[in-house]
Amino acid sequence: MSIQLGDTAPDFTADTTEGPVSFHDWKEGSWAVLFSHPKDYTPVCTTELGYTAKLQAEFAKRGVKVIGLSCDSVEDHRGWSQDIADTQGIAPNFPMIADADRKVADLYGMIHPNANDTMTVRSVFIIDPNNKVRLTITYPAATGRNFDEVLRVIDSLQLTDSHKVATPVNWKHGDDVIIVPAVSNEDAAQMFPDGWDEQKPYLRVVAQPS
Repeated sequence: MSIQLGDTAPDFTADTTEGPVSFHDWKEGSWAVLFSHPKDYTPVCTTELGYTAKLQAEFAKRGVKVIGLSCDSVEDHRGWSQDIADTQGIAPNFPMIADADRKVADLYGMIHPNANDTMTVRSVFIIDPNNKVRLTITYPAATGRNFDEVLRVIDSLQLTDSHKVATPVNWKHGDDVIIVPAVSNEDAAQMFPDGWDEQKPYLRVVAQPS
């Protein structure tokens, strides 16, 4: 199954390290990050899960719930969590899905036969409160993900959902943004009374709305 931006994120029920989860009910009203790992007790994943746990307060501040997945058992997840705590200084503080039958992995297209037909790749899905998929990223198994970038994208999505702006290259929270072309100068004057820098008629740079 190929999931496209704007699709409704497939619902599922699964066992996790925090008990059974019905995905849509679990995330109701919240943003969510669902991300998969090739296998438990692997080195790159160990660093990723530890770092994500350290970002828990940042995700919570943005109203985001995090949930991980690999095709291993809850018992393996719990044993691995101790290794993560030992090596990264913190154990996962979010549910980890046990997907030994690959039901969720297949539902989300997390197994790529051309890469490896037995392990999930490093997939990331950002899903909004309406259960719409807003971002997908797939990394190769040997490359660790940048979870600061995941936070940056969430900041951009939440900002651009609330204001008629877009975020430019390498934007981060607090930087200037761009007024979307669909907004006329007359409407922009009402929205941004302090004005903007019109570099081209289609490129109007403005301070980030609060």
